[in-house]
Amino acid sequence: MMNTAMPSEISLSPGRRVWRRFQQNRRGYWSLVIFVVLFVLSLGAELISNDRPLVARYNGQLMFPIVTDYAETAFGGEFDSPADYLDPFIQSQFDKPGNWAIYPINRYRFDTLNYFAKAPNPAPPTGDNWLGTDDRGRDVVARLLYGFRVSILFGLALTITGVMLGVLTGAVQGYFAGKTDLLFQRFMEIWGSMPELYLLIIFASIFEPSILLLLVLLSLFGWMGLSDYVRADFLRNRNLDYVQAARAMGLSNWQIIWRHVLPNSLTPVVTFLPFRMSAAILALTSLDFLGLGVPPSTPSLGELLAQGKNNLDAWWIALSTFAVLTITLLLLTNIGDALRNSLDVRRKS
Repeated sequence: MMNTAMPSEISLSPGRRVWRRFQQNRRGYWSLVIFVVLFVLSLGAELISNDRPLVARYNGQLMFPIVTDYAETAFGGEFDSPADYLDPFIQSQFDKPGNWAIYPINRYRFDTLNYFAKAPNPAPPTGDNWLGTDDRGRDVVARLLYGFRVSILFGLALTITGVMLGVLTGAVQGYFAGKTDLLFQRFMEIWGSMPELYLLIIFASIFEPSILLLLVLLSLFGWMGLSDYVRADFLRNRNLDYVQAARAMGLSNWQIIWRHVLPNSLTPVVTFLPFRMSAAILALTSLDFLGLGVPPSTPSLGELLAQGKNNLDAWWIALSTFAVLTITLLLLTNIGDALRNSLDVRRKS
């Protein structure tokens, strides 16, 4: 029995062996599945939560309000302004024989104000607003859905940028070593001692807040932790036999780095990806909570937490936002643990 299982494991490629060990970690595997499903759903947030119908039929004409702006006059109104599809008059027009409209599951966008709420804002959960509204009358479910998408996309962008810079600087330090490594280490000591939060406050007061500015500023500091791990792997691998053989064959330094040393030094990079993404999401949430993050018009989990702090009686704002953050970070942590275990060659499959 033992001999029949081992050849199938040995015959697998290294990547398939890692994936097989990852699948055996049920907590990490299902965390990845759930995270991917939630992320894909958030990418289609406009189809799930929107104040416009997906498709409508009015007076025999097929319309697509989700992608086209229609004036109120197109539905029998009196004004040329864009139609408000939450207006009882517009909704009554679709209730007439021959007319119909298919709405998203949640009839609110992240910036939609519910003018027809029966309670003052922030309003508690109702059948229309499943998790209530914030202090401006905006639907909390829509804010969470769109804010989750912004957080994940920002975390991915910051992680990719940090990985690219970290791998590049770590590879240069570890492969060339000597004075190059010494100079880089002194530079990183000086750069790492700069007050990152104070710099963000200064730039936020000078420039108009934007996601791109925030991404650039955080990327300037987010690469140093990963760079140390890549540098250590390159220092260990630079004098191994396969590197010496590549030098003897006349390959250039960059060819050796790209083709030989880097593929054998990617374990810390892959292992730290979920944890780097968690740190990026926490950084964005913290800055938004302090009012130093994305522009006010952008849906943000940190801004919702700040609203929860300012409106302690509106428990639904802070509780729902905290639940989304906790679940997101828990899923990423489980994925990171499973990746680390699957890449550990000392562990048996």
